[in-house]
Amino acid sequence: MNENITPIDPIAISLGPIQVHWYGVIIGLGIALGLYLVIRESKRLGLHPDTFIDLLVWAIPIAIICARIYYVAFEWDEYYADHPGDIIKVWNGGIAIHGALIGSVLTTVVFAKIKGLSFWKLTDIAAPSIILGQAIGRWGNFVNQEAHGGEVSRSFLESLKLPDFIINQMYIDGAYYQPTFLYESLWSFAGLILLLVLRRKADWLRRGELFLVYVIWYSIGRFYVEGLRTDSLMLGSLRFAQVISIVLIIAAIAVFVYRRKAGLAQKAYDEKTDTVNA
Repeated sequence: MNENITPIDPIAISLGPIQVHWYGVIIGLGIALGLYLVIRESKRLGLHPDTFIDLLVWAIPIAIICARIYYVAFEWDEYYADHPGDIIKVWNGGIAIHGALIGSVLTTVVFAKIKGLSFWKLTDIAAPSIILGQAIGRWGNFVNQEAHGGEVSRSFLESLKLPDFIINQMYIDGAYYQPTFLYESLWSFAGLILLLVLRRKADWLRRGELFLVYVIWYSIGRFYVEGLRTDSLMLGSLRFAQVISIVLIIAAIAVFVYRRKAGLAQKAYDEKTDTVNA
């Protein structure tokens, strides 16, 4: 039966020499839904809806470039030193979320300064959209049969009550593998629900704290999932994503506590002001 399993074609559409990959389609869907969500929240909090469109014009390409640079840097000796022509082939996978976050945050810092807006308000509004994009984007890894865990049996996957299309796609080169892409996607969808509930119901949240909750939540899940993966970017004997996750959790908690004690987070989250220091 195994020999008859055909993986999903990574090419969604072929128009002559032009090929549209499912990976790009799924990433694009995540961006589109995230943009829809962020524009709705911008209107609710008194920001012009074009604010995030202007930000994303810069943030998306910079995030993709940083994500690719991050990944290629760790895989340089293993692959890209001998295959430099493949560096631009992002449609085959190989972009690191942590690299994308670094690029996005730096872009937002500069954008907020130029526009005279609050960095923390921008990131609070964007946090649910970011984790939504991550939840959807992991399905691009699914199509490409990457970002999976170690070898398992088909019966193990069936015990998880997974549909056949997921189980079959986890059959790679003669063996079944842990669907770690799915674990992270579900964790991110749960995080989306958490952030949306906190944003509307948690009166104790202050400016910037929803974004910090996102950082902590995502990092906890990523630390666990990364321990199951077989394709981790390594720093010596350490899984670098796990190291970064621990650093981000500690840093987010420290910033949370410091801003509260220093009186830098006194303005209520839903206050419709856009001052730089808010």
